[in-house]
Amino acid sequence: MHGEVDPGVAMTLRGIGKEFEVSMTPAREAVRRLVAEGALTLSPSGRVSTPELSNERIEELAALRALIETELASRALPRAHLALIDRLQTINGTIAEAIAKEDAVAYIRANLEFHRTLYLRAQAPAMLAMAETVWLQLGPTMRKLYGRLRRTEVPKNHRLILAALRAGDEPGLRLAVRSDVTQGLSMLAS
Repeated sequence: MHGEVDPGVAMTLRGIGKEFEVSMTPAREAVRRLVAEGALTLSPSGRVSTPELSNERIEELAALRALIETELASRALPRAHLALIDRLQTINGTIAEAIAKEDAVAYIRANLEFHRTLYLRAQAPAMLAMAETVWLQLGPTMRKLYGRLRRTEVPKNHRLILAALRAGDEPGLRLAVRSDVTQGLSMLAS
């Protein structure tokens, strides 16, 4: 989910077990669940790897993010308060630090924290779970995207999200979230 592994990287149950200090049984169960959620792929020969997404799949997942996450943000708006906005601003500071260090994993982790912190206010656990499943599928691809973006500052749309939250502007919030979750991914699909 956080882009710690590049797209197409092969994994073994033994390697996973060793890295996370678990036996083969929990490693096998975790892989099975991650394959079912689309976070890993399993070839007919039994090779487990992180997904390499086609342009069509990236576009589909971007569309899903746009649908689900704009709705989550909209539902969060009536419950947004100054402490939430301050917390999101603090997370943006963490994003800025990750950008300055050129740390892709820290950037992706903080970016997802920004979105998840907002969406938790929606009090819509089923929708949040769906968004997280999409994030799982996109993690390695987000790492690839980060390398292309060459960011020098916090995403503009994060500032627009914060402004819309402060103003209670639902259309502006929906537009800012939609733009934020689709613009980068469209660069990969083009």
